[in-house]
Amino acid sequence: MTRTHKVTFDSEGVHLTGNLFLPDDSGTALPGVVVAGTWTSVKEMMADRYAERLAARGYAALSFDFTGFGESQGEPRDVEDPARKVRDIRHALTFLAAHPAVDGDRLGALGICAAAMYMSDSAAQDPRIRSLALVAPWLHDAAVCEDAYGGAEEVAERIKAGLEARSRYEETGEVDYVPVVSTTDERAAMPYDIDFYLNPARGGIPAWPNRFAVMSWADWLTYDAIALAPGIDQPTLLVHSEDAAIPEGARRFHAQLAGPRDLLWTQGTQFDFYDTEPQVTVAVDTVAAHFARSLG
Repeated sequence: MTRTHKVTFDSEGVHLTGNLFLPDDSGTALPGVVVAGTWTSVKEMMADRYAERLAARGYAALSFDFTGFGESQGEPRDVEDPARKVRDIRHALTFLAAHPAVDGDRLGALGICAAAMYMSDSAAQDPRIRSLALVAPWLHDAAVCEDAYGGAEEVAERIKAGLEARSRYEETGEVDYVPVVSTTDERAAMPYDIDFYLNPARGGIPAWPNRFAVMSWADWLTYDAIALAPGIDQPTLLVHSEDAAIPEGARRFHAQLAGPRDLLWTQGTQFDFYDTEPQVTVAVDTVAAHFARSLG
C-alpha cells in the first residue's frame, strides 16, 4: 500500500503541482525518484502509475505537471519546451531532496517515452541524480527525426512552422494550437488513430486537453538527446522493445553512455508501456531492481 500527497513547489517563480507517493510503512529516509512521462502528457496519464508502483516497492516517487501543463501554472500552455522541462526537473529534484521522508543523497530519475530525453539531459547536468532509468525511451537526433517525420524537407517545414508560430506569439501573445492526436486533422502532431490518446478509459482523460502548441516544433525537432549519452556516467537502464518507438535511437544512445549501462529488450508496442500489462509490471520491476542496485 502507498500514501499519496498532493504537493507544490517552485520552479523559478512558477508553482508546479505534483503527487508524492510514499510507502505506507516507511520509517527511515527513503531513496527518491522523480518520474515524468511522454510529450504533452499530464501526470495522471502514466507518470502517476509508475510513481505509485515504485512507492509500493519502497521508494519516495514524485510525479508532477511541467510548467504550462495540467495543474501546474505557467504560460504559454501546452508548449513542449525541452529546456523548460529540464529546468523543472532540477527544481523537482530540489523539492524531493529536501523532503523529510527522502534521503537526498539517493536520488534517481525515471523518464518514460519523451521524458527519457529530459531526464537524460538532467542527469548529464546534475550530479544529484545518482541513477537513471528510461522506459520505452524516445531518444532522437536530427537523423532520427528525419526518419520519424517523413524526411529532411518535412522536418524543415515543421521547424519553419514552429518558428513562425513563435514569432506570432511574441508579437501578439496568441498561441497557435493543433491537436496532439487526431484521425481527421492532418495538422495534428500525430495524425493517427492512437487508442491510448483517444480512449477516455486510457490516456484521453479530461485533464489532458489534446492540444499541441505549433511553436513546439522548433525546439523539439532540433533537440539532440543522443549527443547527451557521453556525458552521462551514472548507472543507466533502458527498457525497450523492437516494436516500440525508434529502437535505433535507444541502441545508439545506450552504446555511447559513459557509465554502467543495462538494456532490457522485451515485448510490446510503445503505448503498451504506458498502461498495459504485462509491460508496465515488467518495466517497473526492472526499474526498481536497477534503483536497488544503484541507490542502495
